[in-house]
Amino acid sequence: MLRKTALIACADLGGYCYGDHHPFKVQRYRLARELMEAYGLLDLPAMELRHPREVTREELLGAHSADYLDRLREFSAAGEPRADFRYGLGDLENPVFPGVYDWACLGVSGTLEAARLVSEEGFAVAFNPLGGWHHAQHGRASGFSYLNDATVAINHLLAKGKRVAYLDIDAHHGDGVQNAFYHTDRVLTISLHESGVYFFPGTGFESEIGEGAGKGYSVNLPFLAHTDDALFMKAFDEVAFPLLAAFDPDVLFTQLGADTFRTDPLTNLEVTTHGYAYVLRKLRALQIPWVAVGGGGYDMMNVARAWTIAWAVMNDQELSPRLPAPFSKLIADLGFPHRMLLDAMHWAAEDERNAALDAVEKSIAYLRAQVFPILLRDEG
Repeated sequence: MLRKTALIACADLGGYCYGDHHPFKVQRYRLARELMEAYGLLDLPAMELRHPREVTREELLGAHSADYLDRLREFSAAGEPRADFRYGLGDLENPVFPGVYDWACLGVSGTLEAARLVSEEGFAVAFNPLGGWHHAQHGRASGFSYLNDATVAINHLLAKGKRVAYLDIDAHHGDGVQNAFYHTDRVLTISLHESGVYFFPGTGFESEIGEGAGKGYSVNLPFLAHTDDALFMKAFDEVAFPLLAAFDPDVLFTQLGADTFRTDPLTNLEVTTHGYAYVLRKLRALQIPWVAVGGGGYDMMNVARAWTIAWAVMNDQELSPRLPAPFSKLIADLGFPHRMLLDAMHWAAEDERNAALDAVEKSIAYLRAQVFPILLRDEG
């Protein structure tokens, strides 16, 4: 019997824009879809394209304060620029643009639909590329994120009696999701990200392991600049994978940001599609019902390649390492020189890599001493 998979279809996003000079480009979603289509990944026998229903205010209130939602909606409908820094709205990072509330709700509704399909309709995997807004906090916008789709969807899964493992491989710490579930043992949050010592959002240190009933259920692997494919895979294999297996969740929820890649303009890691695909294949092997969302990525071709690889892995499809000719022509006309989907394994320069290796090994040792005994005892 074929595994059922669902890709959440985006509505027309042409009316939304963070601004010409903002690093977040809405066009990346169209590029990713074009590449999936070029590989024949949008008409697979067991997949469905699904359109979500609108998210309700009551569902949003499980993750956000009423006053924040009111202000976001008010600003969204305003005819002139607005700002309220108490709510993180209107600065360079989180601009207020016409329809920003509707834009944010699109991501939440898609992720909520993905969670529903996996938990209620028997889908093996559901992927919402428009999700992944992991910085949004209970009462404010942060890090380009206005509403936290993962928190809303995980709350839905918890209400259905599910235990959830949340894995975040974005270059930025998944602080909003961690904060939402820091005191519970029903959600295991694992984040692999660039170190908050010098990088936004300044959190995600090894010592953040949860509190109260949640102690041991918050896991962070902060990477130094120049962490490459091998170090990324090492951290995943020695910490994330065994903890996911030990927790044995009812639902695996992954945030698949592509800003860990070495050519991303905002980050300092040196991962490629090689390390990214390796992690996805290991996740697929777990055979756990799987909800996936997009996330960061400020090189649009990296985003398109990463999420195409992700959707192929979710559907057990092997792809040619060379981009399809029609797609190569399309992106050449747009000024992109890329010709390959898959990168060779990349190693950082020796001195920089040694410092990153020392940091990874220190993080792994800390987590094995402080987190593994708690989680393995509780789940044993």
